[in-house]
Amino acid sequence: MSNRFVHLHLHSEYSLQDSTVRLKPLVQQVRERGMGAVALTDLNNMFAVVKHYKAATAMGVKPIFGADVWVRHPDRNETLSRLVLLCLNDQGYLNLKKLVSRAYLEGQTADRATIDIDWLRAANDGLLALSAGLEGDVGLALRMQNTELAESCLQQWIEVFKDRYFLELQRTGRAHEEAYITQAVNWSGTLQVPVVATNDVRFIDAADFESHEVRVCICTGFTLEDERRPRLYSAEQYLRSADEMAELFADIPEAIENTVAIANACNLRLELDQAFLPEYQVPEQYTTDSYFRHVSEQGLEKRLEFLKDQLPPGEQLDRDPYDQRLKIELDVIIEMGFPGYFLIVMDFIDWAKNHAIPVGPGRGSGAGSLVAYALNITDLDPLAYDLLFERFLNPERVSMPDFDIDFCMDRRDEVIEYVAEHYGRDQVSQIITYGSMAAKAVIRDVGRVMSHPYGFVDRIAKLVPFEVGITLDRALEQEEALLELYQQDEEVTMLIDMARSLEGLTRNVGKHAGGVVISPSALTDFTPLYCEQGGSGLVSQYDKDDVESVGLVKFDFLGLRTLTIIDWAVRAINAENTGEKLEIERIPLDDPETFKLLQSYQTTAVFQLESRGMKDLIRRLQPDSFEDIIALVALFRPGPLQSGMVDDFIDRKHGRARVEYPHPALETILKPTYGVILYQEQVMQIAQVLSGYTLGGADMLRRAMGKKKPEEMQQQRAIFTDGAKENQVEASTATSIFDLMEKFAGYGFNKSHSAGYALVSYQTAWLKTHYPAEFMAAVLSADMDNTDKIVTLIDDCRNMKLDIHPPDINRSVYQFTAGKDGVIYYGLGAIKGVGRAAIESIIDARSEQEYRSLDDFCKRVDSAGSSRKLLEALIKGGAMDCFSENRAALMAHLPYALQAAEQQQNNLDAGISDMFDSIAPVAEAEPDLPACEAWDEKQRLVLEKEALGLFLTGHPLAMVESEIRQFAPTRLGQWLERLDNGGNGERFRQKEQDARVCGLVVDIRMRNSFRGREAFVTLDDRSGRVDVRVVPDMLAEIEPIVQKDRVWVVDGGIAYDDFNNGIKLRAAKVQLLDDYRAENARALHIKLNGHGEHEVDAIIGVLDEHKSTDAMPVVFHMRREDYEYQLRTNAGWSLKPDERCLLALQRCLAQTEFYFEYQ
Repeated sequence: MSNRFVHLHLHSEYSLQDSTVRLKPLVQQVRERGMGAVALTDLNNMFAVVKHYKAATAMGVKPIFGADVWVRHPDRNETLSRLVLLCLNDQGYLNLKKLVSRAYLEGQTADRATIDIDWLRAANDGLLALSAGLEGDVGLALRMQNTELAESCLQQWIEVFKDRYFLELQRTGRAHEEAYITQAVNWSGTLQVPVVATNDVRFIDAADFESHEVRVCICTGFTLEDERRPRLYSAEQYLRSADEMAELFADIPEAIENTVAIANACNLRLELDQAFLPEYQVPEQYTTDSYFRHVSEQGLEKRLEFLKDQLPPGEQLDRDPYDQRLKIELDVIIEMGFPGYFLIVMDFIDWAKNHAIPVGPGRGSGAGSLVAYALNITDLDPLAYDLLFERFLNPERVSMPDFDIDFCMDRRDEVIEYVAEHYGRDQVSQIITYGSMAAKAVIRDVGRVMSHPYGFVDRIAKLVPFEVGITLDRALEQEEALLELYQQDEEVTMLIDMARSLEGLTRNVGKHAGGVVISPSALTDFTPLYCEQGGSGLVSQYDKDDVESVGLVKFDFLGLRTLTIIDWAVRAINAENTGEKLEIERIPLDDPETFKLLQSYQTTAVFQLESRGMKDLIRRLQPDSFEDIIALVALFRPGPLQSGMVDDFIDRKHGRARVEYPHPALETILKPTYGVILYQEQVMQIAQVLSGYTLGGADMLRRAMGKKKPEEMQQQRAIFTDGAKENQVEASTATSIFDLMEKFAGYGFNKSHSAGYALVSYQTAWLKTHYPAEFMAAVLSADMDNTDKIVTLIDDCRNMKLDIHPPDINRSVYQFTAGKDGVIYYGLGAIKGVGRAAIESIIDARSEQEYRSLDDFCKRVDSAGSSRKLLEALIKGGAMDCFSENRAALMAHLPYALQAAEQQQNNLDAGISDMFDSIAPVAEAEPDLPACEAWDEKQRLVLEKEALGLFLTGHPLAMVESEIRQFAPTRLGQWLERLDNGGNGERFRQKEQDARVCGLVVDIRMRNSFRGREAFVTLDDRSGRVDVRVVPDMLAEIEPIVQKDRVWVVDGGIAYDDFNNGIKLRAAKVQLLDDYRAENARALHIKLNGHGEHEVDAIIGVLDEHKSTDAMPVVFHMRREDYEYQLRTNAGWSLKPDERCLLALQRCLAQTEFYFEYQ
C-alpha cells in the first residue's frame, strides 16, 4: 500500500485516561483510510507495544513504536513538558524501554513519571523526537509568548537529537495552534529544523468525541457539566484519512511528506516467540546439563527410599519403570534446552521448604513429570497415578514449561523476595495486569459523569446480572427489566449506549496474582518496567502473554490458603505431641476413617470438597479410594455434570450399570474410571495403545480435539483409524472409539492437576478426621476476618461435637487454638476492633502471671492494649468472663479501673513510688465490682454479636424454640433435607409447597426490578437458612420490620433453590414473632410449684408491668399437698407477652416453667 501520510502521534486505550482507541479497530481503519503504517505513542508507557505489533502485522500494516513522555528540565523543575519519542531501530527500542522504566523507578514526581533531559543526552541513539506541539517545551514557551525561551529549548533539542528532532505541527481547532505553526515553519527555514504533521489522535471517528470526553471525566473525577473541567481536547483529534491530512496541510506539503519519510526510517521488527531462559549457576565441575542429570538421579534415589517406606510389609518396589521414565524425561528436557528452568524452580522450592514455608504438592500438568517429583518440585508419584510427562512437556510441540506452584498465602512474598535477591533485582519482577471498564462499573461511572442522580444510576446498574464476564449486550438479552427500561426511557438509552461505547476499555493497571519473570540479563533488555511512586510494586509493562512472546519465562508463584491451614494444624499437633512428629507427606492415602468422613459428606472446610453441590456428588459417589477423590475433582464441572458422564460414572461404580470397555486393550487404561473416559491423559493413552501414537503425538491429538477444527480432526481421524487397523482393530471399532474420544475430550480433565489438588483435599480430610480440633482451629484462624464463614464453620464444629469456648483474656491468643478433649478457644483476633498489636501487648503482659481482675488487667497492660473501646469489645465478646460472668458489672466498673490504672502510671512517672522501694510489696486487695443487674439474655447476645459478629454463647431463638415448634414444626435444615432429593433432576421441577417457617433475620439484600424494589431476606434457625423473597407490594407494607436480628414468622411457598443449593421461600405473609404470638397464642402457662411467697410476688410484679385488657389469659399451675390445679385469669386481667415480658420472666423462672399454648 502506497503511503501518502502516516499518523505518528496517537494514544490508545492503554494511555489509561485520554483515549478510546482500541488496537484492532485502529489497524483496520488505518488500512481503510489509505495508510500503510501507524505509530503507537501511548502516554508515558509501552504497555501495548507487543499487542500493536501483532495486530498491525496481522493486517499488513507497518507498526511504529514510541511513547509520548513527560520531560523534566533540571533548570525548570516547576514545568513539565511532553516529547514524542519514536524507535528507529533495535537500539532505539532498547533505549526507550530503559528510559521509560527509569522514569517510573527514579523520575516520579506528583502523579507523573518523568524523564530527565540529561538521561536523553546519554541514551538517545536510535530514537527520533517530535516536539509534541503545544504540549512540548517549545510550544509551551510560545504559548507564553516567550520566543527567546522557545528558541533556547529548540536549540537544546537540536543539540541532543541532531537531525532526528522534528517540530510537530497540529491543526485540531485548539487555541494557539496557528501562531505556533507560523513560528515553527519560520524556524524550519532559518534553523533547518524539519516539520512534521500529526493529528494527536485520541479517538477513531469524529463521532467518538463525546465518549472520549466522558472517558476523560471518568479518569479525572469531573462531570461533563462542570464549568471547572479542563477542556484539553477537540472533536478534530480523530483518525483522519491520508487525504484529509494532505488537504489540511496543503500549504505545508513537506509536513505531510516527512511523516512518510519518518515511517520509512523506523524499521524495527520484534523477534517474538524465542525463549530466553535465565541461567542457573552450577558447581564448577558440572555443565548445566550434567548437573541437572546428577541432581535428578540423586533425587530419585531419595524418592524411591520414601516410596519403599510407604509399602506394606513384604511388598517390593519395581524401580525399572522409574529409571526408564527418568531417562526419557531427562533426554527430552535437555534436548529442548530447559534444564536451567527446572533447576531454578527446584532452587526456590528448596529454599521455601528449608525456611518452613509450606509448598503445594503440585498443580497443573507439571505433576506428570517424574523429574519434577525427583527434584522435590512436586510431591505426587506420577507413575502411581498414570500421570503423563508429555501432557506437561511435549517434544513434538515445542513450548515453554510452566509450573504452577502453590505457596502458603502469608509467606509467598518471602519466596519472591528470595528470587529477586538471588537472581538479581534488575532481572526479576512480577507481571502487570490491565483492569478494564466492566459492565456494572462503567454504568456507574458514566452515570456520575453525566450527572444522573445516584438512585437512578444504581437502579440500572443493579439490573445487570452479577455474572463473571457479563457484558451490557448480554445483560440486555438476559434481563427483561433492563431491556424494557432501555427501550422506553430515553435517558436510560443514552446512558447505556454511552456505557457500551466505553465498556471493556483498559482503565488501570494491577499486579498478576502470582506471575514472576526471571530474565537472563537486565529486564529492560526484554520489557519496560512499571512501579508505584517510591519504587514499590515493580512489574513488567508487558502482560503475561506479551512477556512470554518476547521470550521471557513466567514462573507462577500462587498463594493457597489451604497450605497455611495445613501448616498451622500440623504445628499445633506437633506442639502437643511428645512422641513421633506428624509429617503430612507420610500419611497413608487409604485411611478407612478418612473415607468414612468423606462418605458421610461432612466435608465443610475440606479443600475443593466443601460446596453443597460437591457434597451432593460425594453422597452419590461414596468415594473409597484416592483415585475416587481424583475423579471427584475432575467430575465436578459443568461439562461432566450436564453430559450424563457423572451419572454413568456413579452407576458403574456401584454396579447399577455394566462396566464396559470400547476395546479389550483399553481395560488397564479405563479401569480406574469404570470404563468412562474422564481424563485427558486417558485420551492420549488410548491413542498410544490402540493406534501406535507416540505420547507426544497423542498430546497433539488431544489438543486438536479440544480445538474442534474440522480439517485437523479429519486428518487425525485418518491417522487414528490407519494406526488402529495396523494393530488389528477393525475400522468400524476404531471410528467408534475415535468418536467416543472426541465426545469426551471436550469434558476431559487434566488428571495431573486433579491429582495434585486431590492430595491436598485428602490431607485436609485426614486432618479433620484425626485431629478435628487442631484442624478446625486452623481453618477458623484463616477465615477470622470473614464473619459469615466463621458462623458456618462454628456450626460445623458443633456438629462435630467440638466445644467452642468464648475468647478468654487469660487463655486465648490472636488465633483460634485447640485445647484438650475437643475444645477450641476463640481467637482474640476475631473480636471486632481489637488489633494484632494490642493482642500481642496483652499476651506479653500475662506471660509471667494470669490477670486476676479487670483492675489488674488495666494496670498491667500498656496503653496499646487498654483503650476504652478495646476493653469494651473484650467485655462484650466474653473475653473477661474469667473475672466475672456479669458483663454489665464489668462494663460499669471499667471507667474506675481505667482511672486507677492511669493514676498508678502517673505516680510511677512522677517517681512517687521510689520512697517505698525498701518496703516489701503487699498484695493489693482488688476492688469489688458494683452490684449491677446482669444483662438479660437478649442484650447479652446482641452485644456479643456486636463484638464477635455472631451469636456464640447462645441464640435469640433458643428461648422460644419449643414455642416455635408448635406452629412451625419443621426446621429449616429438615426442609432442606426433604426438598433436596439428591440432584437427580426432579428437584428442579418441584412445585412450591405451602410452609410456615420461623427464623432470625441475618441478611438483607435489596434489588430493583421492573416491578419496583424487592427484598431477599435470609432467615436462620440454627439448623439451616432460607432465602425469603419479599415482592415490592409486600415490602412496602412490612418495610419497618425489615431489619437484622428480628424474628420473623413467614407463610409462603417453599422450594429447593438450585442457584445456591439451598432453599427459598416466596413470602405470602410476614409477621414478627411477637405479633404472631399475640394473634395466635391462646394462653401463657406458668408453673408456680415450689416457688415461695416472695418469688411468686416477683412473678406477679413482672406480669403486672405487661398487663393488658382483652389480651392473652395467664394459666397458673399450682400444687397444694397432693392436689394439682390451675387458675386461669379472666379478660380483665390478661397479658401482652412481648419479648420484654419474656426476658423479665426468664429472670424469675426456669425455661421449663413457662410456655405458650397454641391451637
